[in-house]
This record gives sequence, C-alpha cells and structure tokens, in this order.
Amino acid sequence: MAAPSPTDQRNRKLLGRLSLPERRFVADALRAETVGGVLLLAAAIAALLWANIPALTSSYDSVRNFHIGPGALGLDLSVQHWAADGMLAIFFFVAGIELKRELVAGDLRDPKAAALPVIAALCGMAVPALVYTLVSTLGNGSTDGWAVPTATDIAFALAVLAVIGTSLPSALRAFLLTLAVVDDLFAILIIAVFFTSEIDFVALGGAFVGLVLFWFLLRKRVRGWYVYIPLALAIWGLMYNSGVHATIAGVAMGLMLRCNREDGEEHSPGEHIEHLVRPVSAGLAVPLFALFSAGVSLSGHAIGQVFTRPETLGVVLGLVVGKTVGIFGGTWLAARFTKAELNEDLAWPDVLAVASLAGIGFTVSLLIGELAFAGDDVLVDEVKAAVLMGSFIAAVVAGIMLKIRNSRYRDLTEAEERDEDLDGIPDVYEQDKPDYHLRMALIHEAKAAEHRRRAEVAAGSSGDGDSPA
Repeated sequence: MAAPSPTDQRNRKLLGRLSLPERRFVADALRAETVGGVLLLAAAIAALLWANIPALTSSYDSVRNFHIGPGALGLDLSVQHWAADGMLAIFFFVAGIELKRELVAGDLRDPKAAALPVIAALCGMAVPALVYTLVSTLGNGSTDGWAVPTATDIAFALAVLAVIGTSLPSALRAFLLTLAVVDDLFAILIIAVFFTSEIDFVALGGAFVGLVLFWFLLRKRVRGWYVYIPLALAIWGLMYNSGVHATIAGVAMGLMLRCNREDGEEHSPGEHIEHLVRPVSAGLAVPLFALFSAGVSLSGHAIGQVFTRPETLGVVLGLVVGKTVGIFGGTWLAARFTKAELNEDLAWPDVLAVASLAGIGFTVSLLIGELAFAGDDVLVDEVKAAVLMGSFIAAVVAGIMLKIRNSRYRDLTEAEERDEDLDGIPDVYEQDKPDYHLRMALIHEAKAAEHRRRAEVAAGSSGDGDSPA
C-alpha cells in the first residue's frame, strides 16, 4: 500500500510528517543537491570575479565566446552555448526523472495530495510574472522577460541553507523540493511554447523518431550505456537543429524512464539512473552553466540600472516579492479551501520563510533571460545582474527568517532522527506500534540498571581504596 504523503488529506495535515521511504529519498536527493549548490555558488562567484577583474575580463569573454563543434552537423557552438544548451540538457534530464517519480510514487501521484504543491507552484509562477509585467508596463519597458522571475533554483536554495548553517525539518524540505519539481515542469513548458521561433520539421521529426526508439528500447528492457548515450546525443543534436530548445530532449527522455519498483527491485531504473546522473548534473553541468552565464558587470552603473530600468526592477521584485506572495498565498488558499490543518510542529512564518527562499531563481532564470532578450547583449547582462541581485536579496531575507526559528528546526530534526532502540528506524515512526512503549520502557530500565551498577562499582572501588590495610 502506498505510504501517506506529506499533504494526505485524510490526515487533514498540511506539511505533516513524511513516510519513512519518502523521507529517506528526500534526504538522499537533497544531500546531492546541497553539494551541487555549494559548487554552483562557487562557480557563480568565480564567474563574477573573472568578469569584473579588469586584467581578466577579456579572457572571460574570449573563453565563453570560443566556438567549437562539428559545423557540418549545425553544432559549431560557443562554449557558453554548449553550457546552456548541452550541459543544461543533463539538468533537465534529471528534472524529468524527478517529475516522473513524483507522478508515480511521490506527492503528485494522488490528485488530493498534489493540490498543495501544484497550487503553490502555479501561484509562485503567476504572481512573479504579474509583478514583472506590471512594473515593466508602468515603466514603458519590454514585457518579453515576464517568465524570468518565475523559476526556483533548489540547488542554490540548499546551498544558502548550508552556508548559513540552517537545517529544515524534512516536511519543509520535501515541500521545497516538490515546489521546485513542479516549477521545473512549467519552466520547461514555457521554454518550449514561448521561446521556439522557426521550426525545422525534418530535424524535429528525426528527434521524435529517436525518442520513440528510446522509449521502445526501454520498454523491451534493453540494457547498456553504449546504446542509450549515442542515441541520446543524436536526439539532442536533432532537437537543437529543429529550433526547439535542446533541453526539451533531456526532460522528454527523463520522463520515459520507469520509476515504479517491481517485485524484487530495490530501486527502479529511473531511481538508479538518477542516482548515477545527478552528481554529473549538480556537480558539473549546472556549475559550468553558471560559470559561463553569471559573469556580468557589477559596476556601480550596472547595479544602479538594476533598480532603475523597468525590466530589471521587474525581475528583482518578481523574485523577492512575487515568489513569496505567490507561494505563501497559494499555500494558505489551498489549506483554507481543503480545511487542512497546519502541522502542529510548524507555524505559518515557516511557510513564509520557505516561500521567500524559493525566490532564489538562479539557473533557469538566467537561461530564460538569455532566451527572452536574445540579440540585445546589454539587456541580457542587465537582466542577469537583476537575477543575481534578486536571488541575493531573497536569500538574505529567507536566511534571517529561518535563523530566527533555527533552534526549533534543530529540535525537530533531532527528533526525526532519534533511534534509541538502534533498529535503523527513527523512533517517531514506531510510536503507534503496540509494543513500542513497552520496548522503550525496557530499554530505559536497562540503561538505568547499568547506570546503577556502574555507580555501585565506582563506590565499591572508592571504599576499597579508603579501607585500612
């Protein structure tokens, strides 16, 4: 029987305790994302230094604009394009697997349980887009960048938590992860629908045939990386040449993997491949994209433009204000209309802090900024600076709110991990079992008896030493 989800309406609990298998999956996934987030943060800082130190600026531009690749296949691309179109395809491949797993085994498998993260994510994308459009329209700016502040970067958010030394209870972490997965899905749809101009139907047809073959081989249980990697590269190349953004190929292949476990399987093929590919995505692909995309000028004039130009101000306010209001408001409305009670261990300010943390929209926001204003290099760099500034402000605000509650989070996390009977299962998951309290009483009695024995031995030793010869 499927384990209850964090938002199981039968329990009428909002952000309740995760099932044990889900908690372990979330812990493993976020551990890899945290490491990748720290590398992402380091890559972003390196890019900013490389692009802003006068002696190094020209070399940065030379490296990221250097072209390499087979021109005959339409793949003579700059290093920056290889990072954005090639490396991020790996990132979206992992996102596709995560989405598939959520649909068949996670929060999104049950429509009632999926309501909260889906509504929160949709509101968390609609409100930032509305804020950007309103600010840009009132300032007579371009509305082309409406999608830039709609993204959430889970890796960067977790890196912020790691840097400030703040822990989150597993329910809040799962909520943030599910938000990011749904967010990625809609970001993919936005890229596919709004940032595809001219389509080469021959190349697109070839990519479609390749995807069908990919699905057929999976269905027939054909194994071997030497089969799938060349096929995946061919699909990616055809998708790129079709005019549809190449990252769509990554998510399409990720969605085709089987993520439900069959009898005798410890991990499904999707979970196994995700475990292998996630370190490549989080540790290599995304940091390389950041290294060649985050290098923008941070001069006084450029920073001033962020807060005076309508497009860039719309991005900052969309990330800082729009994301927070959208996610918090969507969560509150979902709870209000489903009459679900908030987990008694948490408070609404905790949801507000996580909503603010979701305003860190680094990776996908940078990508959409490049697509939205392609051809205007100056505006692209200014929008990137706005993404960095908005993400930084959101991180600071969320960090302050989370720090205030950090002692409470630490207590909750310790309670979730406590295993006094050393059976490998945290005690909070056994408290409803009939023999649990008897077993715990016996353990505490044994500990007390051992303590008394040691005290008696110590007292006896002391007495022997003081007695006359």
